[in-house]
Amino acid sequence: MGKKNRAELEEEPDLGVVNGDSLKKHKKKKKKRDEEKNDLEQEKPTVSVAVPGSIIDNAQSLELATRLAGQIARAVTIFRIDEVVVFENKSNGSNDSRVATGDNSDDNESGAAFLIRILQYLETPQYLRKALFPRHNNLRFVGMLPPLDAPHHLRKHEWAQYRDGVTLKERAPNSVGTLVDVGLTKAVVIDQVLEPGIRVTVAMGTNRNLDSDLPRQVVSSSEPREKVGIYWGYKVRYAPTLSSVFNACPYKGGYDNLIGTSEHGSIVNSSEFSLPTFRHLLIAFGGLAGLEESIEEDRNLKGKNGQEVFMSYVNTCPNQGSRTIRTEEAIFISLQYFQEPIKRALQRAEP
Repeated sequence: MGKKNRAELEEEPDLGVVNGDSLKKHKKKKKKRDEEKNDLEQEKPTVSVAVPGSIIDNAQSLELATRLAGQIARAVTIFRIDEVVVFENKSNGSNDSRVATGDNSDDNESGAAFLIRILQYLETPQYLRKALFPRHNNLRFVGMLPPLDAPHHLRKHEWAQYRDGVTLKERAPNSVGTLVDVGLTKAVVIDQVLEPGIRVTVAMGTNRNLDSDLPRQVVSSSEPREKVGIYWGYKVRYAPTLSSVFNACPYKGGYDNLIGTSEHGSIVNSSEFSLPTFRHLLIAFGGLAGLEESIEEDRNLKGKNGQEVFMSYVNTCPNQGSRTIRTEEAIFISLQYFQEPIKRALQRAEP
């Protein structure tokens, strides 16, 4: 038998020493590693955007602030964004500015909190909003916004493989499950006992008989996207600083590609922009003074510039006619710019 090198000896367990419980532990660890590897292989790539809450603070009225938030919600839905991270510009995460509500009530809130509230409200299917969102002064003007009309915003007459719903207080008759309002003429029964007022995604199956006692299954909100490729809305997350946008990533392994957008970034045609394959991509946008201010205000990023913080730092709208491009405009422009590079990167990643 040939000699084994040192690396091989270190990787291979000595079965003469590793036995009994130790061998079981080794097998368990190997199984866990294999499962994690399979999870990563099956996981669909995601695209996130990060926007500063300070953009809301510049709005001159509650109505204009609501319209601005609505534009962002439309943009991220149109381009199938999976996550929106709203971050503070200040290094300590504090921001004393408040949305102008027109009164001095307790409903006044920071720009970041306001933007998160509107984004979450608009992403929620219309038939669930009353149950999930209590009346709030800052929701006064949401009714005038154009609907997102996302695939999971289903009408009462539409049957779909999945529907989002909210759990009800009433108990299911002749069942140990829970009644869920999924926006149809009658509530459905799910196969779990859950507290009332929880938003869930229900696999509806093919049985359209709502009188049936056959319970339906609650699934992960990511299943419609991962299994059948249906865009199922975006998640919203708060970050106290720009650096915490990256550090508190909810995805396994974190973001593996970070893109910053700025008028001071590199100028590359979209057709020539090369984006490496990725699992979780994040595209960041700056506020009134750009991403440069956000980097400068973050004590964890002191002394760094955009090219050092991000893997790509790009000007997606060179030769602009206006001295300023508003963040809500930059999001539309940039997400269109990155459509083809993202598509090419995903095609390269396919087996």
